[in-house]
Amino acid sequence: MKIGELIKTLGGKLLHGDAHTEIRAVNSSDHAVVGDLVFAEDAAAVAAALKSAASALVLKAGLFVPDPARALTIAIVEDEQPRLWFARAAKLLAPPLPVAGVHPSAVIGANVRLGPDVTIAACAVIGDGAEIGAGTRIEAGAVIGEGVRIGQQCRIYPRVVVYPGATIGNRVMVHAGVVLGADGFGYVRDPSTGAYTQFPQQGTLVIEDDVEIGANSTIDRGALAETRVRRGAKFDNLVHVGHNCDIGEDVILVALTGISGSSTIGKGAVLAGQVGIGDHVNVGPGVILGGQAGVFSGKTITNEGLKPGTVHWGTPARPLQQVLREQATLARLAKRKKATSSS
Repeated sequence: MKIGELIKTLGGKLLHGDAHTEIRAVNSSDHAVVGDLVFAEDAAAVAAALKSAASALVLKAGLFVPDPARALTIAIVEDEQPRLWFARAAKLLAPPLPVAGVHPSAVIGANVRLGPDVTIAACAVIGDGAEIGAGTRIEAGAVIGEGVRIGQQCRIYPRVVVYPGATIGNRVMVHAGVVLGADGFGYVRDPSTGAYTQFPQQGTLVIEDDVEIGANSTIDRGALAETRVRRGAKFDNLVHVGHNCDIGEDVILVALTGISGSSTIGKGAVLAGQVGIGDHVNVGPGVILGGQAGVFSGKTITNEGLKPGTVHWGTPARPLQQVLREQATLARLAKRKKATSSS
């Protein structure tokens, strides 16, 4: 693909070089070869890129200073967000996966509807009445339950299990070992005997477009209604979402985060590693919860009255600056107590 074609698709401005420069892949400056695209967000990265063998460089506005004494053959593109431009270029440059059709060892149930260019790999199982959209790949050993609907251009990696009745939108990526739509952890206790009876788990799970779910993550179906993961949400590996939850658009959930049932995570929120959310919690739009933060059941965390980008941390979660002040105060009190005891 020519650098001029990438600019036409992604925007940006060609500052130097030939628009017909051929680009085959993206790479780092340390490992770039002819045909590679690299990116830079600061002066040091620009210097490294210009010394590399890369054929093109995308950089932040104002970083390129022409030097008449230095002959450059590299094509240089200016964009306000070079990292984003680079990532989007990587997608455009990635070679498409081959369409392999249905493997002979795959098991396809009755009344299954497969769109054009669908790939069903070895030992995959597709339940009765399932629908799989155009260009979607179901990789080896995946199990798609009865009545599951999967949209177009999805990739379901090996050993994924999608329980019956779940719905997955378009361009969704589900990594290996994920379980979607399992029963939620909901039980009713008999106070006289102490025995537990499962509360009905007959709802469903809806995954909207452009969601990515990391390896070995689990998302439970709704109890009586639905669990929903909205457009563009991104899950790291080993994330758990309980039943009846609503995960907002463009939410980020980092590894080992656990969200208990009937909780809502607002649009654009970021939950860092090992965050724990109790049941019936409301995390507002744009909230950032730092690593190992905890929110007690029934609580609401919002950004109201706080600067954008404020990080909440600790258990119970509260603004990071407040936590740091509290820790500093405790440290001073401990020093005073120690000094008093010594005297």
